[in-house]
Amino acid sequence: MEPISRIAIYNLSAVMKETGLQPDVIRVWERRYGLPKPQRTAGGHRLYSEYDVATLKWLHARQIEGLSISRAVELWKELSAAGHDPLQGYLPTIEVREPAPPAEEDHLDTLRTEWLNACLVFDDSKAENTVNQAFGIASVETVCFEILQKGVRQMGDWWHQGQATVQQEHFATGLAIRRIDTLVSTTPNPTRQQTVLVGCPAGEWHSFPIRLLTLLLRRRGLNVISLGANIPLDQMQQTAASIRPDLVVLAAQQLTTAAALRSASVLFQQAKIPMAYGGLIFKRIPGLREKIPGFYLGDTLENCVERVEELLADPVHYPESTFVSETDLEIAARFRAKWPQIEMRLMAGLQEKSLASEYMATVNAFFAEGLAAALELGDPAWMENDLAWVGQLLTGRQISIRRLKPYLDAYREAIESEMGESGMRITGWLRNYLDGN
Repeated sequence: MEPISRIAIYNLSAVMKETGLQPDVIRVWERRYGLPKPQRTAGGHRLYSEYDVATLKWLHARQIEGLSISRAVELWKELSAAGHDPLQGYLPTIEVREPAPPAEEDHLDTLRTEWLNACLVFDDSKAENTVNQAFGIASVETVCFEILQKGVRQMGDWWHQGQATVQQEHFATGLAIRRIDTLVSTTPNPTRQQTVLVGCPAGEWHSFPIRLLTLLLRRRGLNVISLGANIPLDQMQQTAASIRPDLVVLAAQQLTTAAALRSASVLFQQAKIPMAYGGLIFKRIPGLREKIPGFYLGDTLENCVERVEELLADPVHYPESTFVSETDLEIAARFRAKWPQIEMRLMAGLQEKSLASEYMATVNAFFAEGLAAALELGDPAWMENDLAWVGQLLTGRQISIRRLKPYLDAYREAIESEMGESGMRITGWLRNYLDGN
């Protein structure tokens, strides 16, 4: 193999494009570990050789394989001490390329299909090997988006359509989360001063998006503190008060957790701590964004990262949000308090209509929580998106969607009986929905 040139000719910008690494990361590795070893111009600017660029790629490739940066440097030094050039026979297996060329995109589509097929038969070894192949042709970000994120979403769609079991969906999500967590653990220490606190509000267990965002932001050199899933409001508030982050980022995927997110956003606004948010529910129901006093990060994780960077670089005032009336909040509280009696009357009504079944308790709980959340967000009509989702779920499981309408009618009757005039906000919406469907 021909020797790699050590003539310093590349500036930092060129090295960034070639390696995909951020400038802060490159500087920290140089300062902390002595690798690479660029020369300096008379004006003090760094100049890198092809050998320096290859060194950075080599270190980055070891990270992708699971080593920490400190262990990768140790391995480099061990090889050098033994008289071996680490780049001779130990060339990087990972190249960072953005965006992926068409041929690469086709290959990633094929690998995603292979990953999904492995998950369907619970073959974690095959699934992991498939992801490793993807890392051999694309960047960390590309693999996470094209294989893991799209794969998890596809498996979720299959479950919703009745084409995959909940066990298969959980298996795929678990594998994806495990790989993301491994990548997070191997990112370099933060190189920037800003701190971002990320997490999911109470009741939100879908943590894959927020974990992936943690990885993406850490690879930008940010200090990211991830609280994970299902964080009670008081604990989230205490943590934010103690560390005073530059930005809080929360994610909600469901109507119920969007309501919990709104409660958190109000407290952060009062504490003058900037808060941003995202999640599938805000893409499905764009109008919900008007109820959240915070910064919407966009419909995709790619957009989220850039939006976070913008907010950190140029903090702005909280956007205006639409007021949720005290009346709606009071109705929601009264509905929750009356729910045991409503459910008893509902079940009696379902028996009379021959609609009771073994899954009805689950449906009742889902509907009750969703309806209360919709009220807490200012309009029971927000629940209509969830009703459409339930209808698709029933269809995917060969359960007649025609059973939904008499169920809702029984629900309306139970609320009228137990709440009277105080429940008219709910029963009026139900009556209009039934008339229109």
